[in-house]
Amino acid sequence: MEMLIVALGNPGREYEKTRHNIGWQLLEMLPFFENLFWKEKFKGLYSSATFKGHKVHILMPQTFMNLSGESVVPAMKFFKVSIDNVLVLHDELDLPFGTLALKKAGGLAGHNGLKSIAELAGSRDFLRLRMGIGRPSHGDISAWVLSPFSEEEKISLENFLKGGGQALELLLESGFEKASRHFSKKKILID
Repeated sequence: MEMLIVALGNPGREYEKTRHNIGWQLLEMLPFFENLFWKEKFKGLYSSATFKGHKVHILMPQTFMNLSGESVVPAMKFFKVSIDNVLVLHDELDLPFGTLALKKAGGLAGHNGLKSIAELAGSRDFLRLRMGIGRPSHGDISAWVLSPFSEEEKISLENFLKGGGQALELLLESGFEKASRHFSKKKILID
């Protein structure tokens, strides 16, 4: 099976460690990240590798979040990867911080990156690794997703990202169904 893994984020140093860029932060934590050779194409950075016997293309769109589809759809077409073999790593407001969920298709929960991909691909049938960042108790959602993690969250962020890496590894090793059963709104961090 050939797969396109898309890590969503915003380009620019000011966004590097924000909640919205958790997909990029997950990629950077993967053990094989340092060995990837990145190329510029599709309005993004991409690398291809064989992982657990599967050909995997990894894409980090360099568009802003709300234009992610402009990077994802050309990469899908170039690599001839169908929409149901696209896995998007993204922040999720509707899950508490430290919670992971694998999801196939469905709603977009107001996420502009997901909306852009669905709109330009003409389908919502892609896979998602939803990484819970929680909702602010008050204030603006945009300010929340574009802000850095709190000092308290930073303490456990590495373990949360490692859990995301385990979910990704299980998906590539054993398939979406088994991985999604194991990581169904799984709380990685214990209070």
